[in-house]
Amino acid sequence: MILSSMSQLASLSGPLVLVGGTFDGVHLGHQALITRALKEARILQAKLVVMTFDQHPSAFLRPERAPQLLTNASQKRTLIASLGADALLVLPFNGVLAATTAEKFIDAIMDAAPELKAFCVGANWSFGQGGKGNITLLRELGERHQFSVITMDPVCLEGEVVSSTRIRSLIATGDLNKAAACLGYRYTLCGTVIHGAGRGKGLGFPTANLNVDHMQLPPSGVYFAKAYVRGNLYYAGVNIGYRPTIYWINKIITLEVYLLDFTGDIYGEEVSIEFISFIREEITFMSVEDLKVQIDKDLKTIKTLLLEEPL
Repeated sequence: MILSSMSQLASLSGPLVLVGGTFDGVHLGHQALITRALKEARILQAKLVVMTFDQHPSAFLRPERAPQLLTNASQKRTLIASLGADALLVLPFNGVLAATTAEKFIDAIMDAAPELKAFCVGANWSFGQGGKGNITLLRELGERHQFSVITMDPVCLEGEVVSSTRIRSLIATGDLNKAAACLGYRYTLCGTVIHGAGRGKGLGFPTANLNVDHMQLPPSGVYFAKAYVRGNLYYAGVNIGYRPTIYWINKIITLEVYLLDFTGDIYGEEVSIEFISFIREEITFMSVEDLKVQIDKDLKTIKTLLLEEPL
């Protein structure tokens, strides 16, 4: 069940446990927090509600400094649902929410969910206008409204904290293996297929161009990947970059996917790209013919890697 306002919590009868966070990436730390909250909900015979936002708070508060995202809205919903929550509350992060004080924020939750029994958050969680609400205030409000507050310290991997910020950095620098270790799954980009210039088709290698605005991209280059289209798995070659041989003057970064053994029209549909391995850096070729030769080599490399990929 997906809720879009705090007032809709009233539709959930009985005791509730709430777990809150931005949850970009739904990484190992997020998974641990939600799992801990689910355990508490089962002990209390309560429903678990995961509370998050429709956009990263920074995208509204400081758009010029907003981070690139690890997961889009649909991907985040799917990952959270897989952890066993009974409902997902997606709050619109807008001017009204940003101006709501920490006390009013909790009051609004209690008005809709008077049987709230526990609130689970990360140890550094902040809430309310200007992020002035902290764990100390949340505990005070918990005593007032008779709900417990459960906090979790960050999860560490190889001595370093697992965080969305760290994972973005790992992906941006091309360390996809370490990013996957922090996420608990291979990094997967979701995007909508948009119309391109048809250059791939003209070269004999038709590709799907994905709109991945505001998503964290790995470094430019060619990758071996899995692609999920309409619930079906295809192996794929992925090119990220400026297409310098053809379009260098535009300097617009693109993500193109060549799906093996696929034909059909998927414009407007969402495609998920699960990165498996890096093949090569982006190259500027002397001619389009040289580019075609390299693409053919890339596909041969992908087919070789495919033999090593477990089903």
